Amino acid sequence: MTESQKTRLPPGQQLAAPGKWPAIGERSPGAGGAGTAAIGGEVERPLSLELTELQAMPQTRRTIDIHCVTRWSKLGVEFGGVPLETLLDLARPRAAARFISFVARSQRGHSTSLALADALSLKTLVALEADSRPLEEIHGGPLRVVVPGRYFYKSLKWLERIELLADDRLGYWESEAGYHNQGDPWLEQRFLAPSLSRQEMAEALARRNFSGRDLRSIDARGRDLTGLVARDAILRNADFRECRLQHARFDGANLSNAHFERADLRGASFAAADVEGANFAGADLRGADFAGASLVGVSFGAAEAQTNGPEFTAKLDRSTQFDAASLDQLVPVEAAFVAAAIG
Repeated sequence: MTESQKTRLPPGQQLAAPGKWPAIGERSPGAGGAGTAAIGGEVERPLSLELTELQAMPQTRRTIDIHCVTRWSKLGVEFGGVPLETLLDLARPRAAARFISFVARSQRGHSTSLALADALSLKTLVALEADSRPLEEIHGGPLRVVVPGRYFYKSLKWLERIELLADDRLGYWESEAGYHNQGDPWLEQRFLAPSLSRQEMAEALARRNFSGRDLRSIDARGRDLTGLVARDAILRNADFRECRLQHARFDGANLSNAHFERADLRGASFAAADVEGANFAGADLRGADFAGASLVGVSFGAAEAQTNGPEFTAKLDRSTQFDAASLDQLVPVEAAFVAAAIG
């Protein structure tokens, strides 16, 4: 990584492999309405624009750095499309409009919102192209929002509706996934504050059974949770640093951005789990199973070890199980470390 690239990386981010653009979340949109963008809510002139109409408008190109909340970044992507400001000039927002909501054509109705002033000052783009090619469907084509200067969940894929609002409305990513409502990568605004009470956390920890529960941002640091059962649990941003988690079962769990630094995870299972952006620096992962896990943005401490010493790397050996598809998701420095460790 060059010095110039380092200065463009916000805290906690790592560069995706050259030429790769990881696909996060759903891979395809919902049925119907491809390429139609409606604008409504607090506007004088509601609109419905077809893809061909958007393509006929003057196009703007902006080169931005993508920063995903799951800790990977892709620098210097050139997006082409229509500035949000241009579309709003046509729809004429009312004085009451203070927020803007973007709604996707997806199976779960993904959405996100911004203060209208922020969306305009950040030069939000309704993008049709990336690097001079039509946006691929897997990356949000034919239409997606691109919001420079925010984590990429604010850049909604498969745009279907733009709504101007008098009051803010948390989107899917904020209300369901627990992502921060502002999402500034330079301030590491990744998650909303946890909603669990201390009593609820204590009860869950005492039972050592998190299966199917939403325990995002739970603080379990330093605890003995040997044999924990957490199948299909939602544990985004959970803190398991320095925990004893031998033979824990995290199969199918969502552990994006979880902290496992220096945890004892011998024999633990992460089969088919979402561990995107999780940190395993210094953890003992001998005998752990990552088969079918999503490893985008995962750190095993290899990058940290280059600066701080080998004790920051996870303990892996031939008993640690991976599959080729999962390993292919790692950034180069982490992939090289894992390959050498497991032989």
